Amino acid sequence: MNRSVRIGEVERTTSETAIRARWVLDGQGSVDVSTGLGFLDHMLAALVRHSRTDLVLRCEGDLQTGSHHTVEDVALVLGACLDRALGDRGSIRRFGCGFAPMDEALARVVLDLSGRPAAEVELGLRRERLADVACEDLDHFFRSFAVAARCGLHVDLLRGRNDHHRAEAAFKALALALREAVVTQDGPIASTKGVL
Repeated sequence: MNRSVRIGEVERTTSETAIRARWVLDGQGSVDVSTGLGFLDHMLAALVRHSRTDLVLRCEGDLQTGSHHTVEDVALVLGACLDRALGDRGSIRRFGCGFAPMDEALARVVLDLSGRPAAEVELGLRRERLADVACEDLDHFFRSFAVAARCGLHVDLLRGRNDHHRAEAAFKALALALREAVVTQDGPIASTKGVL
């Protein structure tokens, strides 16, 4: 079994954002992020801590226009980091499922690191904003991440009243599903096609 540390590094600069990220899949849960959006930083910290990965990420975005560009581009960069860190994906478990409660909220995420991007996201957030992030941008985060990571992603909020709890449960559930899916294993590739 390959025990090398898997790392994805991406720099992305547009007229809207400038982002540098280094994501270590085989980490300890070390988080060093700054996006200019406190709520997004909080969600990324939950993702990294509970997936037991290590992330360094810096983003400078056009926050005067709102949270959309920063949230979307951070998701695209994280997805690209994951894609690069996984390489040919030949030795990974591939599938992951995570359930995460956050007080009264409960989220389920099911993940397939198949190389085929698809996303079904049902957060059911009721508020317009959570701190400095528009709630619609959180839904978009998961969809953008799935495209760039080339994965199938299903995010469902099963219950909950508090939107902060609902969002945080979703990020934690993604962390748990990711932690399970990236595990390396011996044996044939986890695909009837013989490739991912």
